[in-house]
Amino acid sequence: MSKPSDNPADPFKKALAEATKVLAGDSDLTVTYSMDPSGLTPDTVRLPQVSRRMTREEVLIARGTADSLALRHKYHDGSTFNRYAPQGQMAYDIYDALETARVEAVGARHMPGTSQNIGAKIGNDALRRGYDGVTSTEDAPLAQAMGYYMRHLTTEQDLPSGAQNVMEIWRSFIEQQTAGTFDDLDSFLEDQSAFARLARRLIEDLGYGDQLGDDPDELDSDEDQNAETDEEEEQDLESDNQDDEQEDEAEASAENAQEEQQDASQASMSSDDMADEEYSEEMELPDEESEVEAPQPAPVSDADPNYQVFSNKYDEEIAAEDLADPAELERLRAYLDQQLEPLKGAVSRLANKLQRRLQAQQNRSWEFDLEEGTLDAGRLARVVANPTTPLSFKHEKDTEFRDTVVTILLDNSGSMRGRPISIAAICADVLSRTLERCSVKVEVLGFTTRAWKGGQSREEWLAQGRPQMPGRLNDLRHIIYKNADAPMRRTRSNLGLMMKEGLLKENIDGEALEWAHKRMIARSEARKVLMVISDGAPVDDSTLSVNPANYLEKHLRDVIEMVEKRKQVELIAVGIGHDVTRYYERAVTITDVEQLAGAMTEQLAALFDTDPRARARFAGIRKAM
Repeated sequence: MSKPSDNPADPFKKALAEATKVLAGDSDLTVTYSMDPSGLTPDTVRLPQVSRRMTREEVLIARGTADSLALRHKYHDGSTFNRYAPQGQMAYDIYDALETARVEAVGARHMPGTSQNIGAKIGNDALRRGYDGVTSTEDAPLAQAMGYYMRHLTTEQDLPSGAQNVMEIWRSFIEQQTAGTFDDLDSFLEDQSAFARLARRLIEDLGYGDQLGDDPDELDSDEDQNAETDEEEEQDLESDNQDDEQEDEAEASAENAQEEQQDASQASMSSDDMADEEYSEEMELPDEESEVEAPQPAPVSDADPNYQVFSNKYDEEIAAEDLADPAELERLRAYLDQQLEPLKGAVSRLANKLQRRLQAQQNRSWEFDLEEGTLDAGRLARVVANPTTPLSFKHEKDTEFRDTVVTILLDNSGSMRGRPISIAAICADVLSRTLERCSVKVEVLGFTTRAWKGGQSREEWLAQGRPQMPGRLNDLRHIIYKNADAPMRRTRSNLGLMMKEGLLKENIDGEALEWAHKRMIARSEARKVLMVISDGAPVDDSTLSVNPANYLEKHLRDVIEMVEKRKQVELIAVGIGHDVTRYYERAVTITDVEQLAGAMTEQLAALFDTDPRARARFAGIRKAM
């Protein structure tokens, strides 16, 4: 018989967990309480911790959070949400806030009691974020205001003071820009696809249509049209082939007669001529006794010719979508989004600062000899010399970025499991979306091994009698999460693969870095930036147990030195919880995602700065850490 708990909060927590399962309509749902940010995965709801004191505030927040997450579990479909999700950060934030308001509105229709609980949660969140004291649109987030405004329309209830304040700051702008679009809102609430299309129209009304990306409905229509066109082309090709066959038959009869004549003439060749031919062929044969040197095998690594690999026939380079089916990728991406949920504000600030920094680095040029614009003082001497000469004006114009591609190389090792891999995936997501806004192509790669402590390579090594110094002794797995030419909107679910149990194993950084570098130099862009996100030194137990202890680390240093000396690619690094400055000249360290909003914003932005003074400031910040 189990001992009864002496924690007075346990009965409440148990009752709330059961109520959450009923509300979500899923009896198998797991409900946990944690000090970590609240969140939702396909099979787990994580609620805020309730202390022994059970203060009124704790109880209200726990109830409101439980109701909100349970309703999202019941009425929200991740695949539909991702299908219509915009590409730009601001548009995505508005889209997500509207979806949250829709889910809670549907829940309030069927279960009115949830509205009061969720209202208490919204009030606490607004108070915690300081929305009570906000006075301008610069400090009031538009995405939150849109969510609050929709909640106000659907529930017809007053909002908590902080939320009401944010909504009122933006209310006139929202009503002016979206006039008529919110009409008949109630008819869209139960249909998530229809509501997603409505949300995209609202985002366009607000002036962020350029961040929506391709319309998924139009893409489907284009694909159907392409399929019909392909069928027509196939039919035309078949008819053409039939015509060609008939023509070939006619030509074949004429060619056969011609060939018979040629065969007869060739048969008349004298036997002496044949003998001469055979003699000349014998003279051309190589001397059997002459030694022919076998070509030397190419080195495994361009950075270190002495670096050895026992066998590379078990290595694989694979796309993320080939390691999980689409449904699993969507589920894993939804879990990653829950990790990102409490940090939306920080992520938005990071994205905006990065975008402003990159846009500020655009090269500028001038147009001269214009009829209007800024007076060109350098050409005033001509007017003084000849007063009949007209004044000359100039105009400053922005030029496009140099063609730029950024590769984000993610450490997918077992030591990254848990919080670090979530941070890495979030960093890749934020940087990809932000850089794409600035017309910078982004590639996201990952590296790990196929097995723990050696795979088929080690088995082959054992079967051959354990030769000494075999070199790398594991099977590589290099993953392509996002190709540089693919838009983030179509590949964002691939990043969820990093949440897959069993994916993260060992890390051989040197070969992964060289692989990413080779992919980059094969591209045509003028500027290439390679960002490595890792948590420390390369480790593979199978390799290090039969080679020198610094075997993999030395190779990593050699590859870094090669990349930096060749200067074809700019190399930068982000350490997750570990200092990687001992390997990389330009690097920063992140210990938690929350740092992205503060000092880390400036440091990450400085990584892309080409101004020598900015780089000097960056170096000073890094040394001070």
